[in-house]
Amino acid sequence: MAYMVEDSGVGLIALQQQVARLQALLEASRRIHAAVRLEEAMQVALQIIVRELEVRGAHFTTPPLTYGEVPAAPFDDCFRLQLYDKDGRGLTELVVAPDPAQPLGLYEEDFVQGLALQASVAIENARYHERNVEWARLEQDLGAARKIQRSLLPQTMPDLPGYRVALRSSACYEVGGDYADILTLPSGEVMMVVADVAGKGLASAIMSTAFRSAFRTMATSGLPLAEIAVKLNQEHWGEGTEARLRYVTAIILKLDAATGQLEIVNAGHTPGLLAEADGVRQIDAGGWPLGILSGTRYKSETLQLAPGAKLLLYTDGLTDQVNVKDEDYGAERLAAEFVDSPVTGGEAILSHIWDRVLAFAEGAEQGDDMTALVLCREPEAAC
Repeated sequence: MAYMVEDSGVGLIALQQQVARLQALLEASRRIHAAVRLEEAMQVALQIIVRELEVRGAHFTTPPLTYGEVPAAPFDDCFRLQLYDKDGRGLTELVVAPDPAQPLGLYEEDFVQGLALQASVAIENARYHERNVEWARLEQDLGAARKIQRSLLPQTMPDLPGYRVALRSSACYEVGGDYADILTLPSGEVMMVVADVAGKGLASAIMSTAFRSAFRTMATSGLPLAEIAVKLNQEHWGEGTEARLRYVTAIILKLDAATGQLEIVNAGHTPGLLAEADGVRQIDAGGWPLGILSGTRYKSETLQLAPGAKLLLYTDGLTDQVNVKDEDYGAERLAAEFVDSPVTGGEAILSHIWDRVLAFAEGAEQGDDMTALVLCREPEAAC
Protein backbone atom coordinates (compact mmCIF):
# COMPACT_ATOMS: atom_id res chain seq x y z
CA MET A 1 0.00 0.00 0.00
CA ALA A 2 2.82 2.35 0.79
CA TYR A 3 4.25 1.70 -2.66
CA MET A 4 0.96 2.65 -4.27
CA VAL A 5 0.78 5.87 -2.31
CA GLU A 6 4.30 6.77 -3.35
CA ASP A 7 3.53 5.93 -6.97
CA SER A 8 0.39 8.04 -6.85
CA GLY A 9 2.39 10.92 -5.42
CA VAL A 10 4.91 10.74 -8.25
CA GLY A 11 2.09 10.68 -10.79
CA LEU A 12 0.46 13.66 -9.16
CA ILE A 13 3.71 15.62 -9.29
CA ALA A 14 4.14 14.74 -12.96
CA LEU A 15 0.57 15.85 -13.68
CA GLN A 16 1.14 19.10 -11.84
CA GLN A 17 4.29 19.66 -13.88
CA GLN A 18 2.32 19.07 -17.09
CA VAL A 19 -0.37 21.52 -16.00
CA ALA A 20 2.31 24.06 -15.12
CA ARG A 21 3.95 23.55 -18.52
CA LEU A 22 0.61 24.01 -20.29
CA GLN A 23 0.00 27.19 -18.36
CA ALA A 24 3.52 28.35 -19.23
CA LEU A 25 2.88 27.50 -22.89
CA LEU A 26 -0.36 29.50 -22.90
CA GLU A 27 1.39 32.46 -21.31
CA ALA A 28 4.29 32.08 -23.75
CA SER A 29 1.85 32.05 -26.68
CA ARG A 30 0.24 35.23 -25.40
CA ARG A 31 3.61 36.97 -25.10
CA ILE A 32 4.80 35.80 -28.53
CA HIS A 33 1.63 36.90 -30.30
CA ALA A 34 1.72 40.25 -28.49
CA ALA A 35 5.02 41.00 -30.26
CA VAL A 36 4.53 42.88 -33.54
CA ARG A 37 8.03 43.08 -34.93
CA LEU A 38 9.61 39.92 -36.36
CA GLU A 39 12.80 40.06 -34.31
CA GLU A 40 10.86 40.83 -31.14
CA ALA A 41 8.57 37.79 -31.58
CA MET A 42 11.55 35.51 -32.19
CA GLN A 43 13.52 36.92 -29.25
CA VAL A 44 10.57 36.38 -26.90
CA ALA A 45 10.27 32.75 -28.03
CA LEU A 46 13.97 32.10 -27.39
CA GLN A 47 13.87 33.71 -23.95
CA ILE A 48 10.87 31.63 -22.91
CA ILE A 49 12.53 28.37 -24.01
CA VAL A 50 15.77 29.12 -22.15
CA ARG A 51 14.11 30.30 -18.95
CA GLU A 52 11.29 27.77 -18.80
CA LEU A 53 13.38 24.71 -19.64
CA GLU A 54 16.57 25.95 -18.00
CA VAL A 55 18.69 25.11 -21.05
CA ARG A 56 21.99 26.70 -22.09
CA GLY A 57 20.61 28.57 -25.05
CA ALA A 58 18.28 28.66 -28.05
CA HIS A 59 18.81 29.88 -31.60
CA PHE A 60 16.88 30.67 -34.79
CA THR A 61 18.80 30.12 -38.00
CA THR A 62 16.92 32.59 -40.26
CA PRO A 63 17.37 35.37 -39.47
CA PRO A 64 20.20 34.33 -37.14
CA LEU A 65 19.16 35.13 -33.59
CA THR A 66 20.49 33.63 -30.35
CA TYR A 67 19.61 33.80 -26.67
CA GLY A 68 22.09 32.23 -24.26
CA GLU A 69 24.88 29.95 -25.47
CA VAL A 70 24.49 27.69 -28.51
CA PRO A 71 27.35 25.75 -30.15
CA ALA A 72 28.27 26.61 -33.71
CA ALA A 73 26.73 24.70 -36.63
CA PRO A 74 26.19 21.83 -37.20
CA PHE A 75 24.72 22.18 -33.67
CA ASP A 76 25.91 18.86 -32.30
CA ASP A 77 23.95 17.49 -29.30
CA CYS A 78 21.20 20.05 -29.83
CA PHE A 79 17.48 19.57 -30.28
CA ARG A 80 16.50 20.92 -33.72
CA LEU A 81 13.07 21.70 -35.09
CA GLN A 82 12.06 23.14 -38.47
CA LEU A 83 9.33 25.82 -38.46
CA TYR A 84 6.90 26.11 -41.38
CA ASP A 85 4.28 28.62 -42.49
CA LYS A 86 0.66 27.66 -43.13
CA ASP A 87 1.48 26.73 -46.73
CA GLY A 88 4.26 24.36 -45.70
CA ARG A 89 7.14 26.64 -46.67
CA GLY A 90 10.14 26.68 -44.34
CA LEU A 91 10.40 29.75 -42.12
CA THR A 92 13.43 29.02 -39.97
CA GLU A 93 14.99 26.32 -37.83
CA LEU A 94 14.85 26.35 -34.03
CA VAL A 95 17.92 24.99 -32.23
CA VAL A 96 17.82 24.27 -28.48
CA ALA A 97 21.08 23.59 -26.61
CA PRO A 98 20.32 21.66 -23.38
CA ASP A 99 22.66 21.22 -20.47
CA PRO A 100 24.82 18.13 -21.26
CA ALA A 101 24.04 16.76 -17.82
CA GLN A 102 20.29 17.17 -18.29
CA PRO A 103 19.07 16.33 -21.84
CA LEU A 104 15.54 17.26 -22.86
CA GLY A 105 12.88 14.81 -21.82
CA LEU A 106 9.60 14.00 -23.55
CA TYR A 107 7.70 16.78 -21.78
CA GLU A 108 10.39 19.32 -22.59
CA GLU A 109 10.39 18.35 -26.27
CA ASP A 110 6.60 18.59 -26.33
CA PHE A 111 6.85 22.07 -24.84
CA VAL A 112 9.37 23.15 -27.49
CA GLN A 113 7.17 21.75 -30.26
CA GLY A 114 4.10 23.53 -28.92
CA LEU A 115 5.99 26.76 -28.57
CA ALA A 116 7.48 26.34 -32.06
CA LEU A 117 3.98 26.00 -33.52
CA GLN A 118 2.94 29.27 -31.88
CA ALA A 119 6.20 30.91 -32.92
CA SER A 120 5.58 29.87 -36.55
CA VAL A 121 2.25 31.67 -36.58
CA ALA A 122 3.72 34.73 -34.83
CA ILE A 123 6.72 34.86 -37.19
CA GLU A 124 4.48 34.64 -40.25
CA ASN A 125 2.18 37.34 -38.88
CA ALA A 126 5.16 39.55 -38.04
CA ARG A 127 6.52 39.14 -41.56
CA TYR A 128 3.15 40.09 -43.01
CA HIS A 129 3.08 43.12 -40.73
CA GLU A 130 6.58 44.19 -41.79
CA ARG A 131 5.66 43.77 -45.45
CA ASN A 132 2.51 45.82 -44.92
CA VAL A 133 4.49 48.55 -43.19
CA GLU A 134 7.06 48.57 -46.00
CA TRP A 135 4.32 48.62 -48.62
CA ALA A 136 2.58 51.52 -46.87
CA ARG A 137 5.88 53.41 -46.77
CA LEU A 138 6.49 52.64 -50.45
CA GLU A 139 2.99 53.78 -51.38
CA GLN A 140 3.58 57.01 -49.46
CA ASP A 141 6.89 57.57 -51.26
CA LEU A 142 5.37 56.78 -54.65
CA GLY A 143 2.46 59.09 -53.93
CA ALA A 144 4.89 61.90 -53.17
CA ALA A 145 6.91 61.04 -56.29
CA ARG A 146 3.74 61.15 -58.38
CA LYS A 147 2.89 64.62 -57.07
CA ILE A 148 6.43 65.81 -57.78
CA GLN A 149 6.38 64.37 -61.29
CA ARG A 150 3.03 65.99 -61.99
CA SER A 151 4.39 69.30 -60.73
CA LEU A 152 7.26 69.07 -63.24
CA LEU A 153 4.80 69.26 -66.13
CA PRO A 154 4.02 72.80 -67.32
CA GLN A 155 1.36 74.13 -64.97
CA THR A 156 0.24 76.90 -67.36
CA MET A 157 0.32 77.14 -71.13
CA PRO A 158 2.20 80.02 -72.78
CA ASP A 159 0.14 82.95 -74.00
CA LEU A 160 0.49 82.72 -77.77
CA PRO A 161 -1.88 85.07 -79.61
CA GLY A 162 -3.35 83.21 -82.57
CA TYR A 163 -2.48 79.77 -81.16
CA ARG A 164 -3.84 77.27 -78.68
CA VAL A 165 -1.63 74.71 -77.02
CA ALA A 166 -2.50 71.98 -74.53
CA LEU A 167 -0.93 68.84 -73.14
CA ARG A 168 -2.08 65.91 -71.05
CA SER A 169 -0.22 63.02 -69.43
CA SER A 170 -1.50 59.90 -67.63
CA ALA A 171 1.03 57.55 -66.01
CA CYS A 172 0.38 53.82 -66.19
CA TYR A 173 1.61 53.33 -62.62
CA GLU A 174 2.17 55.83 -59.79
CA VAL A 175 4.98 57.41 -61.81
CA GLY A 176 5.95 57.01 -65.44
CA GLY A 177 8.54 57.56 -68.10
CA ASP A 178 6.68 59.99 -70.36
CA TYR A 179 7.78 63.61 -70.44
CA ALA A 180 6.30 66.72 -72.04
CA ASP A 181 7.42 70.30 -71.74
CA ILE A 182 6.89 73.78 -73.17
CA LEU A 183 9.48 76.56 -72.85
CA THR A 184 9.45 80.13 -74.05
CA LEU A 185 12.97 81.03 -75.20
CA PRO A 186 14.65 84.44 -74.79
CA SER A 187 14.18 84.93 -78.56
CA GLY A 188 10.41 84.70 -78.10
CA GLU A 189 10.28 81.34 -79.88
CA VAL A 190 8.61 78.46 -78.10
CA MET A 191 10.25 75.05 -77.61
CA MET A 192 8.07 71.98 -77.11
CA VAL A 193 8.92 68.33 -76.53
CA VAL A 194 7.13 65.03 -76.06
CA ALA A 195 9.39 62.17 -74.98
CA ASP A 196 9.05 58.57 -73.88
CA VAL A 197 11.63 56.68 -71.79
CA ALA A 198 11.80 52.97 -72.58
CA GLY A 199 9.89 50.92 -70.02
CA LYS A 200 7.48 51.99 -67.31
CA GLY A 201 7.48 52.70 -63.60
CA LEU A 202 10.02 54.15 -61.19
CA ALA A 203 13.23 53.49 -63.16
CA SER A 204 11.79 55.15 -66.25
CA ALA A 205 10.51 58.05 -64.14
CA ILE A 206 14.01 58.67 -62.78
CA MET A 207 15.43 58.75 -66.33
CA SER A 208 12.57 61.01 -67.41
CA THR A 209 13.51 63.52 -64.71
CA ALA A 210 17.18 63.36 -65.75
CA PHE A 211 16.18 63.91 -69.38
CA ARG A 212 14.06 66.91 -68.36
CA SER A 213 17.04 68.54 -66.69
CA ALA A 214 19.27 67.94 -69.72
CA PHE A 215 16.63 69.15 -72.18
CA ARG A 216 15.94 72.36 -70.30
CA THR A 217 19.64 73.12 -70.20
CA MET A 218 20.07 72.47 -73.93
CA ALA A 219 16.89 74.30 -74.93
CA THR A 220 18.27 77.68 -73.90
CA SER A 221 21.70 77.09 -75.48
CA GLY A 222 20.76 78.73 -78.77
CA LEU A 223 21.88 75.65 -80.74
CA PRO A 224 19.90 74.35 -83.71
CA LEU A 225 17.45 71.56 -82.85
CA ALA A 226 19.47 68.92 -84.66
CA GLU A 227 22.56 69.80 -82.61
CA ILE A 228 20.53 69.79 -79.39
CA ALA A 229 19.41 66.25 -80.22
CA VAL A 230 23.04 65.22 -80.84
CA LYS A 231 24.11 66.55 -77.45
CA LEU A 232 21.15 64.97 -75.65
CA ASN A 233 22.01 61.65 -77.26
CA GLN A 234 25.66 61.82 -76.21
CA GLU A 235 24.82 62.88 -72.66
CA HIS A 236 22.39 60.00 -72.25
CA TRP A 237 24.85 57.55 -73.80
CA GLY A 238 27.56 58.75 -71.45
CA GLU A 239 25.45 57.83 -68.39
CA GLY A 240 26.41 54.18 -68.87
CA THR A 241 24.90 50.79 -69.63
CA GLU A 242 21.89 50.98 -67.33
CA ALA A 243 20.89 54.39 -68.69
CA ARG A 244 21.20 53.13 -72.27
CA LEU A 245 18.67 50.42 -71.51
CA ARG A 246 16.29 53.27 -70.70
CA TYR A 247 16.79 55.10 -74.01
CA VAL A 248 14.50 58.00 -74.89
CA THR A 249 12.38 58.60 -77.96
CA ALA A 250 11.56 62.28 -78.39
CA ILE A 251 10.02 64.70 -80.82
CA ILE A 252 11.20 68.27 -80.33
CA LEU A 253 9.85 71.36 -82.06
CA LYS A 254 10.53 75.06 -82.09
CA LEU A 255 7.76 77.46 -83.06
CA ASP A 256 8.16 80.97 -84.41
CA ALA A 257 4.72 82.25 -83.48
CA ALA A 258 5.08 85.36 -85.65
CA THR A 259 5.48 83.40 -88.87
CA GLY A 260 3.98 79.99 -87.98
CA GLN A 261 7.25 78.29 -88.90
CA LEU A 262 8.02 75.00 -87.15
CA GLU A 263 11.40 73.34 -86.86
CA ILE A 264 11.05 69.71 -85.79
CA VAL A 265 13.41 66.85 -84.91
CA ASN A 266 12.01 63.36 -84.41
CA ALA A 267 14.46 61.11 -82.54
CA GLY A 268 12.97 57.64 -82.94
CA HIS A 269 9.57 58.76 -81.67
CA THR A 270 6.06 57.93 -82.87
CA PRO A 271 5.21 60.12 -85.89
CA GLY A 272 3.69 63.51 -85.20
CA LEU A 273 0.46 64.33 -87.06
CA LEU A 274 -0.05 67.63 -88.88
CA ALA A 275 -3.64 68.16 -90.01
CA GLU A 276 -4.18 70.84 -92.65
CA ALA A 277 -6.99 71.80 -94.98
CA ASP A 278 -5.70 69.48 -97.73
CA GLY A 279 -5.16 66.43 -95.51
CA VAL A 280 -2.88 65.01 -92.83
CA ARG A 281 0.82 64.26 -92.96
CA GLN A 282 3.11 62.33 -90.64
CA ILE A 283 6.31 63.72 -89.17
CA ASP A 284 8.46 60.61 -89.12
CA ALA A 285 11.66 59.86 -87.22
CA GLY A 286 14.85 61.37 -88.56
CA GLY A 287 17.24 59.49 -86.28
CA TRP A 288 17.71 56.85 -83.61
CA PRO A 289 16.24 57.15 -80.09
CA LEU A 290 18.41 59.20 -77.76
CA GLY A 291 21.05 57.29 -75.83
CA ILE A 292 20.91 54.08 -77.84
CA LEU A 293 23.87 54.66 -80.16
CA SER A 294 26.90 56.91 -79.70
CA GLY A 295 27.66 59.45 -82.42
CA THR A 296 24.16 59.51 -83.90
CA ARG A 297 23.39 62.48 -86.11
CA TYR A 298 19.94 64.01 -86.46
CA LYS A 299 18.21 66.11 -89.06
CA SER A 300 15.54 68.72 -88.56
CA GLU A 301 12.52 69.42 -90.72
CA THR A 302 10.99 72.83 -91.29
CA LEU A 303 7.23 73.09 -91.70
CA GLN A 304 4.65 75.84 -91.91
CA LEU A 305 1.75 75.73 -89.46
CA ALA A 306 -0.88 77.44 -91.60
CA PRO A 307 -3.92 79.18 -90.11
CA GLY A 308 -6.46 76.50 -89.17
CA ALA A 309 -3.85 73.72 -89.01
CA LYS A 310 -3.30 71.61 -85.95
CA LEU A 311 -0.44 69.41 -84.76
CA LEU A 312 -0.52 66.35 -82.49
CA LEU A 313 2.52 64.91 -80.73
CA TYR A 314 1.93 61.81 -78.61
CA THR A 315 3.48 58.74 -77.01
CA ASP A 316 2.66 55.21 -78.08
CA GLY A 317 0.70 54.50 -74.91
CA LEU A 318 -2.33 55.92 -76.72
CA THR A 319 -2.05 53.76 -79.82
CA ASP A 320 -0.94 50.65 -77.90
CA GLN A 321 -3.92 50.70 -75.53
CA VAL A 322 -5.79 47.40 -75.83
CA ASN A 323 -9.40 46.50 -75.17
CA VAL A 324 -10.89 43.39 -73.59
CA LYS A 325 -10.56 41.61 -76.95
CA ASP A 326 -6.80 42.32 -76.91
CA GLU A 327 -7.08 44.66 -79.90
CA ASP A 328 -4.82 47.74 -80.18
CA TYR A 329 -6.35 51.18 -80.49
CA GLY A 330 -3.85 51.80 -83.27
CA ALA A 331 -2.40 54.80 -85.10
CA GLU A 332 -5.16 54.89 -87.73
CA ARG A 333 -7.93 55.32 -85.15
CA LEU A 334 -5.94 58.01 -83.37
CA ALA A 335 -5.30 59.92 -86.60
CA ALA A 336 -8.97 59.74 -87.57
CA GLU A 337 -10.16 60.97 -84.18
CA PHE A 338 -7.64 63.81 -84.29
CA VAL A 339 -8.35 64.94 -87.84
CA ASP A 340 -12.14 64.56 -87.63
CA SER A 341 -12.47 65.77 -84.04
CA PRO A 342 -15.91 67.35 -83.56
CA VAL A 343 -14.44 69.83 -81.09
CA THR A 344 -11.90 72.61 -81.43
CA GLY A 345 -9.16 73.93 -79.18
CA GLY A 346 -6.28 71.97 -77.70
CA GLU A 347 -7.91 70.98 -74.39
CA ALA A 348 -11.15 69.91 -76.04
CA ILE A 349 -9.31 67.83 -78.64
CA LEU A 350 -7.26 66.05 -75.98
CA SER A 351 -10.38 65.36 -73.91
CA HIS A 352 -12.05 63.92 -77.01
CA ILE A 353 -9.06 61.67 -77.76
CA TRP A 354 -8.82 60.43 -74.15
CA ASP A 355 -12.55 59.70 -74.09
CA ARG A 356 -12.32 57.70 -77.32
CA VAL A 357 -9.31 55.69 -76.13
CA LEU A 358 -10.97 54.87 -72.80
CA ALA A 359 -14.23 53.93 -74.51
CA PHE A 360 -12.29 51.62 -76.83
CA ALA A 361 -10.54 49.98 -73.86
CA GLU A 362 -13.94 48.89 -72.46
CA GLY A 363 -12.57 48.81 -68.93
CA ALA A 364 -9.22 47.16 -69.75
CA GLU A 365 -6.36 48.49 -67.64
CA GLN A 366 -4.11 51.21 -69.00
CA GLY A 367 -1.10 49.37 -70.38
CA ASP A 368 1.41 52.21 -70.80
CA ASP A 369 1.98 55.87 -70.01
CA MET A 370 -0.11 58.13 -72.25
CA THR A 371 0.96 61.66 -73.13
CA ALA A 372 -0.08 64.05 -75.91
CA LEU A 373 0.42 67.66 -76.92
CA VAL A 374 -1.82 69.59 -79.33
CA LEU A 375 -0.85 72.83 -81.05
CA CYS A 376 -3.52 74.68 -83.03
CA ARG A 377 -3.13 77.79 -85.13
CA GLU A 378 -6.34 79.74 -85.23
CA PRO A 379 -8.01 80.70 -88.48
CA GLU A 380 -10.28 83.72 -88.48
CA ALA A 381 -12.36 81.82 -85.90
CA ALA A 382 -10.78 79.82 -83.06
CA CYS A 383 -9.54 76.34 -84.04
